Amino acid sequence: MKFCLPFLALLLFAQSCTMANVEEAEQTETSVDADFSADWESLAKVNESPDWFADSKLGIYFHWGPYVVPENSSEWYPRNMYVPGHGAYKHHKATYGDQSEFGYHEFIPMFTADKFDAEAIADLMVTAGARWGGPVAQHHDGFAMWDSEVNPWNASDMGPKRDVTGEVAAAVRKRGLKLITSFHHARNLQRNAADEKNWAGWSSHYPYNPDWHTSTEDDKLRWLYGNVPAEEWYPYWQKQLEEVIDKYDPDIIWFDVWLNMIPEKYRQEFCAYYLNHAKAEGKEVVIAHKKDDLPLDVSILDIEQGGKKDVSERVWLTDITLSNQSWSYIKGQTYKDPNLVLRNFIDVVSKNGVVLLNISPRADGSIPQEQVAVLEEMGGWLKEYGEAIYNTRPRSEYGFGSAKATDNKYGGQTATIEYGPGDIRFTEAKDHSAIYAIFLGAPEQGKKIDLKSLSRINFPPASAVKKATVLGSGTELKFAFNDLENYIVLPNEPMNEMATVVKLDLE
Repeated sequence: MKFCLPFLALLLFAQSCTMANVEEAEQTETSVDADFSADWESLAKVNESPDWFADSKLGIYFHWGPYVVPENSSEWYPRNMYVPGHGAYKHHKATYGDQSEFGYHEFIPMFTADKFDAEAIADLMVTAGARWGGPVAQHHDGFAMWDSEVNPWNASDMGPKRDVTGEVAAAVRKRGLKLITSFHHARNLQRNAADEKNWAGWSSHYPYNPDWHTSTEDDKLRWLYGNVPAEEWYPYWQKQLEEVIDKYDPDIIWFDVWLNMIPEKYRQEFCAYYLNHAKAEGKEVVIAHKKDDLPLDVSILDIEQGGKKDVSERVWLTDITLSNQSWSYIKGQTYKDPNLVLRNFIDVVSKNGVVLLNISPRADGSIPQEQVAVLEEMGGWLKEYGEAIYNTRPRSEYGFGSAKATDNKYGGQTATIEYGPGDIRFTEAKDHSAIYAIFLGAPEQGKKIDLKSLSRINFPPASAVKKATVLGSGTELKFAFNDLENYIVLPNEPMNEMATVVKLDLE
């Protein structure tokens, strides 16, 4: 076949354009699928809240380490024992001797964990209805609760001489749960040695004092107390995270506040390392932070013991402890009422939140029965009514009632709001097949309840309501949702005392 020169030139031009388009498309695809680099713009490409996390609603972790041995003050005992005038300081001198003689590291051999049972803890997480769980991998004290080659102060080499994180990781995954590891070690670096007036400053966990081990320059001991040059310590902070990622492949890495004291370079490098690791494993993971320590495009915001007064556009998290005093076990510890814990949990879920509950094992690793009882009651309710919680999404209006949470950016106490049956919270099935009206208590039998939030001029259901039932009993209710009325009539039968759920099936 013969072609004239103009036609041949046109053909070659078309082919070159096609090749250019293919190359451009390949470049675009490569750009979209490229690995994460250590800058916020690249890291922002991640889906910071994968569906599995938004669906999960509940996780459990536990504060447990050498700081539990004295069973005094709180998980902050390692710091407070060095703060003159503090109750822990006085207790330590009276019980163990002067701080210059008996330093915090002396508790580690006493932390033997004779009754620690990762399988039992994982079973308790399942009983409570958690979808993920794990340990506090490292608290502010600098002691690693995993088998570490990076940190010489770790639970595998001393104390329990067990890989706590590894045992828990295996146990939770055996039960189909995902794994969280939490890190609080950003403030472990000794930043105040040069400022005598500020030796106990908040930027470091251990108060500096030349008479105490907190000033040690011992080749090994200085890593526990953070008395290390910053240029050595920041890579050490990062390498511990990378080690846990490589060894245990956590689904969630959670950071306590003070992460902002870590230079941005290391925070970015951590995020890139974790997200690239997850991508290589073919999984979606979650990074959680407090305050403004990480961008919201990269990480989930956690509000400690706090909440929101309205529905959040972004999925958020709150960490809540079952105890009333300390996050770690102490003598004389008291605990929240199961009704209070559950109702505050429901309020969080209705506002697009997820809850991370904390439990507090004793120094020997056993879980106090009072904590077990709270989790069993909560888990019993979730087993019966969980369809109103798991895999749901918030409505435009969370609900109504007289008891209301307030916005807390950090450290609020909205986890202790007393809700009652007059407080109603809404959730909705992901596929919009049902709306759940959750009464935070047992409402009055036979009462007509107006649900004005669902009216045509407010936030009506996506389709007509075809049936209203009490979840659990299946009792059908009289109802009306039209231009004039929006109500349900409760049956003359006992309601659930913790929280009663009415399910509205939609067309």
